[in-house]
Amino acid sequence: MILYEYPFNERIRTYLRLEHLFRRLGELVPSDSALHHHFALLTMFDIMDVAGRADLKSEALRDLEKQKAVFNGYRGNPAIQESLLDAFVQQLDRAFQSLNNATGKAGQALTENEWLMGIRSRAGIPAGTCEFDLPAYHAWQNRPPTERRADLQRWASSLSPLAEAVFLLLKLLRDADMPYRVIATGGQFQQTLPQSRSFQLLRLRIDPALAVVPEISGNRLMVSVRLMRQDDQGHLQPSTEDAPFELTLCA
Repeated sequence: MILYEYPFNERIRTYLRLEHLFRRLGELVPSDSALHHHFALLTMFDIMDVAGRADLKSEALRDLEKQKAVFNGYRGNPAIQESLLDAFVQQLDRAFQSLNNATGKAGQALTENEWLMGIRSRAGIPAGTCEFDLPAYHAWQNRPPTERRADLQRWASSLSPLAEAVFLLLKLLRDADMPYRVIATGGQFQQTLPQSRSFQLLRLRIDPALAVVPEISGNRLMVSVRLMRQDDQGHLQPSTEDAPFELTLCA
């Protein structure tokens, strides 16, 4: 099954973009390849750009506090195991304190490194990090993999508090609701959303054997899914066939 996710607000859209970048970074850093380490560094710069919103940190802290209050509300419920509840609240506490203690925006410590910022200023130029433009960076890329990896891990550590918070908040959001099966009749699906709940994320799983691509749109009132087929030239055309898929609306 192929999973597609659609955010209903800008905050969740930013969380998803950051998660995507943090996962990419996690794949690139363990490699021994100098090319992979180059793209790991560019990914850190991307994270700094996405996390540059002044209110992102305060929003994440607020979301962590909200989740902590929700879980504390389960105390005394006989269906809830208190030891597991305590462990989860402690995890939320650790994520909150780690992010709260981080100075400034994510990656702010990296902005004080002139060498890194010199690479960042050239990274947006096509082939701007060639050895004749940045000989010191070329020398770094030719260091032993263990040395490069240690540098990357040290630089990435300033981004870790935000990564921990984002992963935890998205996990809680995804786990909050159950999936259900629906049918896109004639390739189209629409559903009115109840006004009693504020949904933040749509998750759609569909069988790749159907060879369709979902185009998703939505707001607080309604969600719409249109299934498309890709022709030999790569153009998307509306599908007119009935197709099942799995839908989760996360509030």
